[in-house]
Amino acid sequence: MYLLKKVFQLREKAHSDHEKPFLEHLEDLRVMITRVVATLLISMIVCFSFREQIMEVLRQPVEEVMVAQLESKLPVKPPRPVTVESWEAAKALERATAGLDSDQRDAMYQALGDPELEFHARSVALLRALLVLPEDGRTAFVDSLELPEEMGLQLEALLISQPSPDLDSRGGLRMMSALKPTETFMLSMKLSFFAGIILSFPLLLMFLLQFVLPGLHSNERRVLWPSMTIGFGLFLSGVSFAYFIVLPRALGFFYGWSEGMGVSNDWRIGEYIGFATTFTLLFGLSFELPVVVMIFVKLGLLTYETMARTRSYAVVAIFIIAAIITPTPDVMTLILMALPMIILYEICIWLAYFDNRKAVRAEEQEQRERMERLLLDRDREPATYPVEPEDSHRAENHPEAGDDGWHEEYPQHDPHPEEPQPPRFDDEPGSPLDPPPDSIPEAEERRRSSDGRPTDET
Repeated sequence: MYLLKKVFQLREKAHSDHEKPFLEHLEDLRVMITRVVATLLISMIVCFSFREQIMEVLRQPVEEVMVAQLESKLPVKPPRPVTVESWEAAKALERATAGLDSDQRDAMYQALGDPELEFHARSVALLRALLVLPEDGRTAFVDSLELPEEMGLQLEALLISQPSPDLDSRGGLRMMSALKPTETFMLSMKLSFFAGIILSFPLLLMFLLQFVLPGLHSNERRVLWPSMTIGFGLFLSGVSFAYFIVLPRALGFFYGWSEGMGVSNDWRIGEYIGFATTFTLLFGLSFELPVVVMIFVKLGLLTYETMARTRSYAVVAIFIIAAIITPTPDVMTLILMALPMIILYEICIWLAYFDNRKAVRAEEQEQRERMERLLLDRDREPATYPVEPEDSHRAENHPEAGDDGWHEEYPQHDPHPEEPQPPRFDDEPGSPLDPPPDSIPEAEERRRSSDGRPTDET
């Protein structure tokens, strides 16, 4: 529920124009699930028509394991080289001639017309008899038969390697068995389902990304398809890595372990198919680690700093997950599972780092553009608050000059008053009774003596 809530928050962030209600998110989730189910159903029907070919593909690792196990037990340098195919054919021929007497057996070998196969069939019969005898009685039995030298050397080499002379050692594993009437039909449905997941994985990934990241722009849609291609390539790489490398090693380990414990490998077809399909799909999904981690980064559940700081814990967790996914105690198989996941996790750390760096740069660029737009708008708009003159406060906040009452109570003051003039008398210069210009110094001196300061007229 917490993860679903984070997904809804990411969807709301993608829809920056409006906030979607919770029910609309649930409706989108229903549409996504419907598309996934319909896609899986169609791909499952297509894969069901190729069930025989799919079965052959899944049985191929078992055949490789069987061939590898038989080759490891065949003589290294026998007098006559023997292959897995010739050894299996010789065992089948020896089983067919087991109920015949010597004359009938010779007649059958003569009719077969294959001396090489006849030689190996006789060596199979003798090896079965020697394995029943105790070790101290085998040499006496071989000497009593008076065999040709070449056959004696062949038996010595076979006793050293001891390949299985029983026909069912491979036939039971090759054919396998179904213990229920409906097991093979349900097995075909299961095969079709897993094959349908692999076939329709790009569409399933696209539906998931469309639900998690809606409202993508045109440039983001162009990036979505390469991301889906990378995700599908990682999934196929994981499936191929498991099918061609890890699965044969796991089957070989189990096969050798059973033989070492004295248990025959008569595996059931249903159990083997379930193991093989689960094994390969888990490897494929594990290779999707970069896609999952980047989605968590987008959801805000993981950051570059957290991933880098907890790298050591992540490595331990990867080994634990690999031990759970690969139910083999083989150390090499565990390493083959854990090592690619560790490498992919390191790639995820670098991807998260570059994503964080890109987001920081985009935020800084957006901040710079916002500041540039603010400065440009301020330069283009006229001044909202013009510079006022010194006496504007008086002109705006006082009554006009025609208001007599205001002037009586609050007289106006001139900011540059003139210097007050002394009182003028009739005998002072400038009056109608002024003396001639030559008498001005005398009048000035008289004025100085009266008030003690000169006038501005001088």
